[in-house]
Amino acid sequence: MKRKAFLFCLTLIAQVAAISTDASTHEPVVAASPDRVTPAIKLPVLGQLPSLAGATQWLNTEALDRARLRGKVVLVNFWTYSCINSLRQIPYVRAWADKYRKDGLVVIGVHAPEFDFEHDVDNVRRASQGLRVDYPVAIDNDHHIWDAFDNQYWPALYFIDAQGRIRHVKFGEGDYAASERVIQQLLTESGAHDVGTGLVAVDAHGPEAAADWSDLRSPENYVGYARLTGFASPAGIVTDRAHHYPAPSALQLNQWSLMGDWTMGRQAAVSQGTGGRIRYRFHARDLHLVMAPSTNGQPVRFRVTIDGKPPGAAHGVDVDSQGRGVVDTARMYQLIRQTGPVVDRQFDIEFLDPGIRTFAFTFG
Repeated sequence: MKRKAFLFCLTLIAQVAAISTDASTHEPVVAASPDRVTPAIKLPVLGQLPSLAGATQWLNTEALDRARLRGKVVLVNFWTYSCINSLRQIPYVRAWADKYRKDGLVVIGVHAPEFDFEHDVDNVRRASQGLRVDYPVAIDNDHHIWDAFDNQYWPALYFIDAQGRIRHVKFGEGDYAASERVIQQLLTESGAHDVGTGLVAVDAHGPEAAADWSDLRSPENYVGYARLTGFASPAGIVTDRAHHYPAPSALQLNQWSLMGDWTMGRQAAVSQGTGGRIRYRFHARDLHLVMAPSTNGQPVRFRVTIDGKPPGAAHGVDVDSQGRGVVDTARMYQLIRQTGPVVDRQFDIEFLDPGIRTFAFTFG
Protein backbone atom coordinates (compact mmCIF):
# COMPACT_ATOMS: atom_id res chain seq x y z
CA MET A 1 0.00 0.00 0.00
CA LYS A 2 1.33 3.40 -0.94
CA ARG A 3 1.66 5.67 2.04
CA LYS A 4 1.59 9.37 1.24
CA ALA A 5 1.37 12.69 3.05
CA PHE A 6 -1.88 14.61 2.84
CA LEU A 7 -0.80 17.47 0.58
CA PHE A 8 -2.20 20.96 1.00
CA CYS A 9 -3.82 20.86 -2.46
CA LEU A 10 -6.23 18.19 -1.19
CA THR A 11 -6.96 19.98 2.06
CA LEU A 12 -10.30 21.69 2.41
CA ILE A 13 -10.75 25.11 3.93
CA ALA A 14 -11.88 24.79 7.52
CA GLN A 15 -15.54 25.52 8.08
CA VAL A 16 -15.69 26.71 11.64
CA ALA A 17 -18.41 28.81 13.24
CA ALA A 18 -17.37 32.24 14.51
CA ILE A 19 -17.46 31.59 18.25
CA SER A 20 -15.85 33.49 21.10
CA THR A 21 -12.68 32.21 22.77
CA ASP A 22 -10.93 32.88 26.03
CA ALA A 23 -7.65 34.42 24.82
CA SER A 24 -6.19 34.44 28.31
CA THR A 25 -6.04 30.63 28.53
CA HIS A 26 -5.96 29.64 24.85
CA GLU A 27 -8.39 26.88 25.79
CA PRO A 28 -11.50 26.04 23.78
CA VAL A 29 -14.83 27.41 24.92
CA VAL A 30 -18.22 26.10 24.00
CA ALA A 31 -20.72 28.22 22.13
CA ALA A 32 -24.21 28.63 23.48
CA SER A 33 -26.53 25.83 22.42
CA PRO A 34 -28.92 26.71 19.59
CA ASP A 35 -32.64 26.99 20.29
CA ARG A 36 -33.36 23.81 18.36
CA VAL A 37 -31.59 20.50 18.14
CA THR A 38 -29.62 19.93 14.95
CA PRO A 39 -31.39 17.37 12.74
CA ALA A 40 -29.79 13.94 12.66
CA ILE A 41 -27.25 13.30 9.92
CA LYS A 42 -27.64 10.19 7.80
CA LEU A 43 -24.56 8.17 8.65
CA PRO A 44 -24.12 4.88 6.78
CA VAL A 45 -22.24 1.91 8.19
CA LEU A 46 -18.81 1.86 6.50
CA GLY A 47 -17.33 -1.16 8.23
CA GLN A 48 -16.20 -2.44 11.62
CA LEU A 49 -13.49 -0.99 13.84
CA PRO A 50 -10.30 -2.82 12.80
CA SER A 51 -7.91 -4.34 15.29
CA LEU A 52 -5.60 -2.03 17.23
CA ALA A 53 -3.26 -4.90 18.10
CA GLY A 54 -0.58 -3.62 15.74
CA ALA A 55 0.45 -0.83 18.12
CA THR A 56 4.03 -1.27 19.26
CA GLN A 57 3.39 0.86 22.36
CA TRP A 58 0.74 3.11 23.91
CA LEU A 59 1.07 6.56 25.48
CA ASN A 60 -1.26 7.97 28.16
CA THR A 61 -3.07 4.65 28.64
CA GLU A 62 -2.83 0.91 28.90
CA ALA A 63 -3.29 -0.93 25.61
CA LEU A 64 -6.78 -0.55 24.17
CA ASP A 65 -8.63 -3.10 22.09
CA ARG A 66 -12.11 -3.60 20.67
CA ALA A 67 -13.32 -5.39 23.80
CA ARG A 68 -12.34 -2.49 26.08
CA LEU A 69 -13.90 0.01 23.68
CA ARG A 70 -17.23 -1.83 23.37
CA GLY A 71 -20.11 0.53 24.15
CA LYS A 72 -17.96 3.63 23.62
CA VAL A 73 -18.06 6.16 20.81
CA VAL A 74 -14.51 6.28 19.44
CA LEU A 75 -12.70 8.88 17.33
CA VAL A 76 -9.50 7.59 15.72
CA ASN A 77 -7.10 10.26 14.49
CA PHE A 78 -4.20 9.21 12.26
CA TRP A 79 -1.41 11.76 12.61
CA THR A 80 2.31 12.24 12.64
CA TYR A 81 3.95 14.92 14.69
CA SER A 82 6.01 16.72 12.02
CA CYS A 83 3.07 17.03 9.58
CA ILE A 84 1.68 20.58 9.36
CA ASN A 85 -1.77 19.30 8.37
CA SER A 86 -1.86 17.09 11.47
CA LEU A 87 -0.67 19.93 13.69
CA ARG A 88 -3.38 22.29 12.48
CA GLN A 89 -6.08 19.68 13.21
CA ILE A 90 -4.81 18.76 16.69
CA PRO A 91 -6.46 21.71 18.52
CA TYR A 92 -9.90 20.50 17.47
CA VAL A 93 -9.23 16.86 18.31
CA ARG A 94 -7.87 17.98 21.69
CA ALA A 95 -10.94 20.14 22.32
CA TRP A 96 -13.37 17.35 21.41
CA ALA A 97 -11.56 14.94 23.71
CA ASP A 98 -11.89 17.41 26.58
CA LYS A 99 -15.51 18.37 25.93
CA TYR A 100 -17.05 14.97 25.24
CA ARG A 101 -15.03 12.71 27.56
CA LYS A 102 -17.80 12.90 30.16
CA ASP A 103 -20.33 11.79 27.53
CA GLY A 104 -18.38 8.64 26.72
CA LEU A 105 -16.17 9.69 23.80
CA VAL A 106 -12.78 7.98 23.55
CA VAL A 107 -10.26 9.72 21.32
CA ILE A 108 -7.32 7.65 20.08
CA GLY A 109 -4.43 9.24 18.26
CA VAL A 110 -2.71 6.71 16.01
CA HIS A 111 0.80 8.03 15.44
CA ALA A 112 1.92 6.57 12.09
CA PRO A 113 5.38 7.97 11.29
CA GLU A 114 6.40 9.39 7.93
CA PHE A 115 10.12 10.05 8.58
CA ASP A 116 12.66 7.82 10.29
CA PHE A 117 13.04 10.07 13.34
CA GLU A 118 9.29 9.82 14.02
CA HIS A 119 9.79 6.15 14.94
CA ASP A 120 11.57 7.28 18.10
CA VAL A 121 8.98 6.95 20.88
CA ASP A 122 10.76 9.55 23.01
CA ASN A 123 10.34 12.05 20.16
CA VAL A 124 6.63 11.23 19.93
CA ARG A 125 6.20 11.46 23.70
CA ARG A 126 7.96 14.83 23.78
CA ALA A 127 5.86 16.14 20.90
CA SER A 128 2.62 14.88 22.47
CA GLN A 129 3.40 16.63 25.73
CA GLY A 130 4.22 19.86 23.89
CA LEU A 131 0.92 19.64 22.01
CA ARG A 132 -1.00 18.90 25.24
CA VAL A 133 -2.20 15.58 23.82
CA ASP A 134 -3.37 13.72 26.94
CA TYR A 135 -5.70 11.23 25.26
CA PRO A 136 -4.49 7.72 24.31
CA VAL A 137 -1.87 7.52 21.57
CA ALA A 138 -1.13 4.25 19.77
CA ILE A 139 2.43 4.07 18.43
CA ASP A 140 1.97 2.54 14.97
CA ASN A 141 5.63 2.36 13.95
CA ASP A 142 5.09 -0.57 11.58
CA HIS A 143 1.90 0.90 10.06
CA HIS A 144 -0.08 -2.19 11.05
CA ILE A 145 -3.07 -0.15 12.26
CA TRP A 146 -2.72 2.15 9.24
CA ASP A 147 -2.97 -0.91 6.98
CA ALA A 148 -5.83 -2.44 8.97
CA PHE A 149 -7.87 0.74 8.34
CA ASP A 150 -6.62 0.86 4.71
CA ASN A 151 -5.73 4.46 5.48
CA GLN A 152 -3.85 6.66 3.02
CA TYR A 153 -3.64 10.12 4.56
CA TRP A 154 -2.34 12.32 7.35
CA PRO A 155 -4.48 13.50 9.01
CA ALA A 156 -7.50 11.22 8.91
CA LEU A 157 -10.46 10.90 11.26
CA TYR A 158 -12.55 7.74 11.70
CA PHE A 159 -15.79 8.01 13.70
CA ILE A 160 -16.92 4.74 15.34
CA ASP A 161 -20.26 4.23 17.06
CA ALA A 162 -20.93 2.38 20.32
CA GLN A 163 -21.50 -0.85 18.38
CA GLY A 164 -17.99 -0.72 16.95
CA ARG A 165 -19.07 0.36 13.46
CA ILE A 166 -17.32 3.01 11.37
CA ARG A 167 -19.99 5.58 10.54
CA HIS A 168 -18.04 8.49 9.09
CA VAL A 169 -14.55 9.27 7.74
CA LYS A 170 -12.84 12.62 7.19
CA PHE A 171 -9.52 13.00 5.37
CA GLY A 172 -7.49 16.18 5.80
CA GLU A 173 -8.16 19.44 7.55
CA GLY A 174 -11.38 21.41 7.74
CA ASP A 175 -15.09 20.57 8.12
CA TYR A 176 -14.66 20.80 11.89
CA ALA A 177 -18.28 21.79 12.56
CA ALA A 178 -19.57 18.83 10.52
CA SER A 179 -17.17 16.47 12.31
CA GLU A 180 -18.33 17.67 15.71
CA ARG A 181 -21.96 17.18 14.72
CA VAL A 182 -21.11 13.56 13.90
CA ILE A 183 -19.61 13.11 17.36
CA GLN A 184 -22.70 14.60 18.99
CA GLN A 185 -25.02 12.35 17.00
CA LEU A 186 -23.08 9.16 17.74
CA LEU A 187 -23.00 10.00 21.45
CA THR A 188 -26.76 10.63 21.45
CA GLU A 189 -27.32 7.32 19.63
CA SER A 190 -25.23 5.59 22.30
CA GLY A 191 -27.63 6.77 25.02
CA ALA A 192 -25.66 9.71 26.38
CA HIS A 193 -27.93 12.36 27.89
CA ASP A 194 -27.73 16.13 27.47
CA VAL A 195 -24.94 16.04 24.91
CA GLY A 196 -24.03 19.66 24.22
CA THR A 197 -25.14 20.91 20.82
CA GLY A 198 -22.78 23.89 20.76
CA LEU A 199 -19.48 23.76 18.91
CA VAL A 200 -15.99 24.18 20.29
CA ALA A 201 -13.80 27.02 19.12
CA VAL A 202 -10.04 27.03 19.38
CA ASP A 203 -7.56 29.85 19.81
CA ALA A 204 -4.69 28.24 17.92
CA HIS A 205 -1.20 29.72 17.88
CA GLY A 206 2.08 29.10 16.07
CA PRO A 207 2.02 26.13 13.68
CA GLU A 208 -1.42 25.08 15.00
CA ALA A 209 -3.06 28.20 13.53
CA ALA A 210 -5.13 27.69 10.39
CA ALA A 211 -3.39 28.41 7.09
CA ASP A 212 -4.06 31.54 5.06
CA TRP A 213 -5.76 29.50 2.34
CA SER A 214 -6.61 32.50 0.16
CA ASP A 215 -2.92 33.32 -0.32
CA LEU A 216 -1.37 29.85 -0.27
CA ARG A 217 0.30 29.09 -3.60
CA SER A 218 3.22 26.91 -2.50
CA PRO A 219 2.67 23.17 -1.96
CA GLU A 220 4.40 20.88 0.48
CA ASN A 221 7.77 19.76 -0.88
CA TYR A 222 10.39 17.21 0.10
CA VAL A 223 14.14 17.75 0.36
CA GLY A 224 15.07 14.07 -0.12
CA TYR A 225 15.27 12.90 -3.72
CA ALA A 226 12.49 10.30 -3.41
CA ARG A 227 9.71 12.91 -3.64
CA LEU A 228 11.21 16.32 -4.35
CA THR A 229 9.91 18.72 -6.99
CA GLY A 230 11.08 22.11 -8.20
CA PHE A 231 14.78 21.49 -7.60
CA ALA A 232 16.67 24.09 -9.65
CA SER A 233 20.36 23.72 -8.82
CA PRO A 234 22.60 24.29 -11.87
CA ALA A 235 24.38 21.03 -10.99
CA GLY A 236 21.20 18.97 -10.94
CA ILE A 237 20.65 16.18 -8.40
CA VAL A 238 23.52 14.02 -7.15
CA THR A 239 22.19 11.23 -4.94
CA ASP A 240 23.65 9.50 -1.90
CA ARG A 241 27.10 11.11 -1.97
CA ALA A 242 28.64 14.41 -1.02
CA HIS A 243 28.44 17.08 -3.69
CA HIS A 244 29.04 20.82 -3.95
CA TYR A 245 25.95 22.71 -5.14
CA PRO A 246 26.53 26.20 -6.61
CA ALA A 247 24.08 29.03 -6.09
CA PRO A 248 21.36 29.35 -8.76
CA SER A 249 21.28 32.48 -10.90
CA ALA A 250 17.55 32.94 -10.28
CA LEU A 251 14.54 30.97 -9.06
CA GLN A 252 10.96 30.91 -10.28
CA LEU A 253 8.05 30.49 -7.89
CA ASN A 254 8.22 27.14 -6.05
CA GLN A 255 11.74 26.42 -7.22
CA TRP A 256 14.51 25.82 -4.70
CA SER A 257 18.17 24.90 -4.49
CA LEU A 258 20.84 23.59 -2.18
CA MET A 259 24.04 25.64 -1.90
CA GLY A 260 27.33 24.39 -0.51
CA ASP A 261 28.32 20.82 0.34
CA TRP A 262 25.42 18.40 0.80
CA THR A 263 24.57 14.73 0.56
CA MET A 264 21.03 14.24 -0.77
CA GLY A 265 19.45 11.01 0.45
CA ARG A 266 16.00 9.53 -0.16
CA GLN A 267 14.39 11.22 2.85
CA ALA A 268 16.71 14.10 3.68
CA ALA A 269 19.59 16.29 2.58
CA VAL A 270 22.49 16.41 5.05
CA SER A 271 24.97 19.29 5.13
CA GLN A 272 28.63 18.24 4.99
CA GLY A 273 30.20 21.35 6.46
CA THR A 274 29.49 24.79 7.85
CA GLY A 275 27.81 27.34 5.63
CA GLY A 276 25.40 24.97 3.87
CA ARG A 277 22.40 26.89 2.57
CA ILE A 278 18.97 26.35 1.04
CA ARG A 279 17.15 28.92 -1.08
CA TYR A 280 13.40 28.72 -1.84
CA ARG A 281 11.06 31.04 -3.75
CA PHE A 282 7.60 30.70 -2.23
CA HIS A 283 4.20 32.35 -1.91
CA ALA A 284 2.54 31.78 1.48
CA ARG A 285 2.07 33.49 4.83
CA ASP A 286 3.99 30.75 6.67
CA LEU A 287 7.08 28.71 5.81
CA HIS A 288 8.10 25.65 7.83
CA LEU A 289 10.98 23.24 7.48
CA VAL A 290 11.18 19.77 9.02
CA MET A 291 14.70 19.38 10.41
CA ALA A 292 16.73 17.21 12.76
CA PRO A 293 20.07 17.84 14.50
CA SER A 294 23.28 16.29 13.28
CA THR A 295 23.61 12.52 13.46
CA ASN A 296 25.63 12.79 16.67
CA GLY A 297 22.84 14.78 18.26
CA GLN A 298 24.68 18.11 18.43
CA PRO A 299 22.43 21.17 18.00
CA VAL A 300 22.81 23.11 14.75
CA ARG A 301 22.61 26.90 14.64
CA PHE A 302 21.03 28.60 11.65
CA ARG A 303 20.12 32.01 10.28
CA VAL A 304 17.25 32.83 7.89
CA THR A 305 16.56 35.81 5.65
CA ILE A 306 13.61 36.80 3.51
CA ASP A 307 14.40 38.74 0.34
CA GLY A 308 17.98 39.02 1.61
CA LYS A 309 17.07 40.70 4.92
CA PRO A 310 16.41 39.51 8.48
CA PRO A 311 12.73 38.61 8.81
CA GLY A 312 11.94 41.19 11.50
CA ALA A 313 8.23 41.00 12.34
CA ALA A 314 7.82 38.21 9.77
CA HIS A 315 9.80 35.72 11.87
CA GLY A 316 8.22 32.41 12.86
CA VAL A 317 8.00 31.07 16.40
CA ASP A 318 11.30 29.18 16.08
CA VAL A 319 13.48 32.17 15.12
CA ASP A 320 14.01 35.68 16.43
CA SER A 321 13.59 38.92 14.50
CA GLN A 322 17.17 38.62 13.25
CA GLY A 323 16.39 35.18 11.85
CA ARG A 324 18.52 33.26 14.33
CA GLY A 325 17.53 29.82 15.61
CA VAL A 326 18.78 26.42 16.73
CA VAL A 327 17.77 22.92 15.65
CA ASP A 328 17.96 20.87 18.84
CA THR A 329 15.23 18.27 18.34
CA ALA A 330 13.82 16.48 15.30
CA ARG A 331 10.58 18.25 14.37
CA MET A 332 8.96 20.86 12.15
CA TYR A 333 10.26 24.42 12.65
CA GLN A 334 8.19 27.51 11.83
CA LEU A 335 10.65 29.95 10.25
CA ILE A 336 8.47 32.58 8.59
CA ARG A 337 5.05 34.01 9.46
CA GLN A 338 4.42 37.12 7.43
CA THR A 339 2.39 39.95 8.91
CA GLY A 340 2.12 42.07 5.76
CA PRO A 341 0.91 41.41 2.23
CA VAL A 342 1.69 37.92 0.95
CA VAL A 343 3.65 38.06 -2.30
CA ASP A 344 6.38 35.95 -3.91
CA ARG A 345 9.38 35.91 -1.54
CA GLN A 346 12.88 34.49 -1.57
CA PHE A 347 13.75 32.53 1.55
CA ASP A 348 17.33 31.63 2.52
CA ILE A 349 18.54 29.54 5.42
CA GLU A 350 22.23 29.19 6.28
CA PHE A 351 23.44 26.52 8.71
CA LEU A 352 26.31 27.64 10.91
CA ASP A 353 27.20 24.13 12.08
CA PRO A 354 27.61 20.92 10.05
CA GLY A 355 25.42 17.85 9.93
CA ILE A 356 21.90 19.31 9.72
CA ARG A 357 19.27 16.94 8.29
CA THR A 358 16.50 18.67 6.31
CA PHE A 359 13.37 16.73 5.29
CA ALA A 360 10.45 18.78 3.98
CA PHE A 361 9.10 22.29 3.43
CA THR A 362 5.47 23.02 4.32
CA PHE A 363 3.51 26.24 4.01
CA GLY A 364 0.46 27.87 5.49
